[in-house]
Amino acid sequence: IRCWSNIPFITVPLSRTHGKSFAHRSELKHAKRIVVKLGSAVVTRGDECGLALGRLASIVEQVSMLQNQGREMMIVTSGAVAFGKQRLRHEILLSQSVRQALHSGQSQLKDMAIPVLEARACAAAGQSGLMALYEAMFTQYSICAAQILVTNLDFHDEQKRRNLNGTLHELLRMNIVPIINTNDAVVPPPEPNSDLQGVNVISVKDNDSLAARLAVEMKTDLLIVLSDVEGLFDSPPGSDDAKLIDIFYPGDQQSVTFGTKSRVGMGGMEAKVKAALWALQGGTSVVIANGTHPKISGHVITDIVEGKKVGTFFSEVKPAGPTVEQQGEMARAGGRTLAALQPEQRAEIIYRLADLLTDQREEILLANKKDLEEAENKGRLALPLLKRLSLSTSKLNSLAIGLRQIAASSQDSVGRVIRRTRVAKDLDLEQVTVPIGVLLVIFESRPDCLPQVSALAIASGNGLLLKGGKEAAHSNQILHHLTQEALSIHGVKDAVQLVNTREEVEDLCRLDKLIDLIIPRGSSQLVRNIQKAAKGIPVMGHSEGICHVYVDTDASVEKVTRIIRDSKCEYPAACNALETLLIHRDLLRTPLFDQIIDMLRVEQVKIHAGPKFASYLTFSPSEVKSLRTEYGDLECCIEVVDSVQEAVEHIHKYGSSHTDVIITENEETAEFFLQHVDSACVFWNASTRFSDGYRFGLGAEVGISTSRIHARGPVGIEGLLTTKWLLRGDNHVVSDFSEHGSMKYLHESLPLPQRNTN
Repeated sequence: IRCWSNIPFITVPLSRTHGKSFAHRSELKHAKRIVVKLGSAVVTRGDECGLALGRLASIVEQVSMLQNQGREMMIVTSGAVAFGKQRLRHEILLSQSVRQALHSGQSQLKDMAIPVLEARACAAAGQSGLMALYEAMFTQYSICAAQILVTNLDFHDEQKRRNLNGTLHELLRMNIVPIINTNDAVVPPPEPNSDLQGVNVISVKDNDSLAARLAVEMKTDLLIVLSDVEGLFDSPPGSDDAKLIDIFYPGDQQSVTFGTKSRVGMGGMEAKVKAALWALQGGTSVVIANGTHPKISGHVITDIVEGKKVGTFFSEVKPAGPTVEQQGEMARAGGRTLAALQPEQRAEIIYRLADLLTDQREEILLANKKDLEEAENKGRLALPLLKRLSLSTSKLNSLAIGLRQIAASSQDSVGRVIRRTRVAKDLDLEQVTVPIGVLLVIFESRPDCLPQVSALAIASGNGLLLKGGKEAAHSNQILHHLTQEALSIHGVKDAVQLVNTREEVEDLCRLDKLIDLIIPRGSSQLVRNIQKAAKGIPVMGHSEGICHVYVDTDASVEKVTRIIRDSKCEYPAACNALETLLIHRDLLRTPLFDQIIDMLRVEQVKIHAGPKFASYLTFSPSEVKSLRTEYGDLECCIEVVDSVQEAVEHIHKYGSSHTDVIITENEETAEFFLQHVDSACVFWNASTRFSDGYRFGLGAEVGISTSRIHARGPVGIEGLLTTKWLLRGDNHVVSDFSEHGSMKYLHESLPLPQRNTN
């Protein structure tokens, strides 16, 4: 705990030796000394007269938050000219006499022009007001601010430079935020061609160059440059092919076409890039980002410091492989080529992958052994996750069988005609299946997921981005290598990409221009996080697997214990495992009920009593905290219901629409349950564990979906397809079908082509 002005605040441990800039965004959280440069477009209003007070308040709040974490914050700000322009205009209007205004006539008054205001005068009039505003805002967070006005001469004169340096260090030592600006009231014209001559020379001719010079002089860890664009683009923002550059490296300037400068201020993007590269050369990391966007400006600074993918990050370290954006483009292009192959060719790729899983068994198991040893040594994974991480010969054989099943069933998946309509004479319409596009599959501790999902993507002609957990890095690497080897037989190696960069899952979920569907495979927390983080990209999956088994009064004694044991104990960590057991009230204190309890005790299943069940018992197990709980272990809840109707109501209220089961010999009761339970999978006298793509005969699944749009339940090839419409005509125009036109709509259904059942 540190104290300033008697206000305690929490600090984070920050220590770093200045010298080299950060290599990756994820390291920015270690930045201790930070300069935030606020461009004129960020600080001023759209009319360029006055300040954007809401934006400024949000920026001050973020800077205060970081300052109170123990960081040393400095602000290089524009805005004095705009603030002064507002004040001087107001003074000019007030100085005109009322008589002049009345005698000038309404039309002349309307057209009266305010004289052009000289920038230096505006700066002189605005500096005090701008600083007063900053002081008032920082005071709300118990932080003191101090103003420093500089010119280029202050950096070129050695004595003045030492004085400036000493002043800034003393302010930072006292936990004061320096507010720095060029002294525009007296600033001389910039020296031509004097900047970027060497690491110790940069002409302070705008606040971009001032911020860069200051950052290097003060040995800051991070310089954040806020402007009115998202970052650096490879061509002027707004042009058709403009793409935001995530990471910019020295030497990449030739690949960038700069546009015009912003609506206000002295510098443009080219000036910002030059200043950023100069600071980078001096050992300071730089991020250029948008400080005006209403959706992100409230957290843009803190997001950058947290390492989130915001704006353009300047780095001197180029990664060995492609960026995730490049991988997305490669997957898109590869997926389109994959979709254009003949069905037999796609099947051949999957058959080849199945063979490689068995042929290269020893190499796969050796890589998996490394993952298991590292996980056990670090002690980070619980036993259920270690089981998921583990591969075996039998698992690989099962995988190969499933892949061959996918290959055999995928012959007519892509391009299948599902509807044909004769719209009019010689005008035929078809609806055909096509791939969704690029899939992003994020999975934890399950390397066997990689070949399964890859095979489904190949069969459906989709490009694929895979993001596995680092605990399975060695296994994922070799499995992806084998997948690309199989794809290479038809020249579509790039269709499946494994993301190995330091991209956070949240950042991947923002790539809405590259990814068409996200499929999370992992814990309920992972799924919820992805659903929350996804920006404009649909997420297929389920956040919870709260599966119910209802035991009816007409249930078979022989079937009950077998189905319950299999549903709960066969693999309790699975999303399709039993979590809540519903028992008809009439079965309490019967031999069947005793058998159920005895079986659960033998299997060491911890029982939690629901409220109604607890009310029937003198000494009951621990009462359940919530009826909406996914245990994922040898635990379950038991609750009592009075009828099948109440069982259905309970499932709708507390379930997750995943998988629910009834055990009964009464067909009428069973059909009522099957028809009324609104879940993705509803079973009669069968274990919840059958809710699986492989067991359904889909070969494998990319996941189980509980959503009500598109795919639902175990999702195989069909769930990875969408449709498009093909219309074949002969000089048809809509005007021919008007009231007095020569043609009439027929809308006749046509027979579908016969499906390939081989």
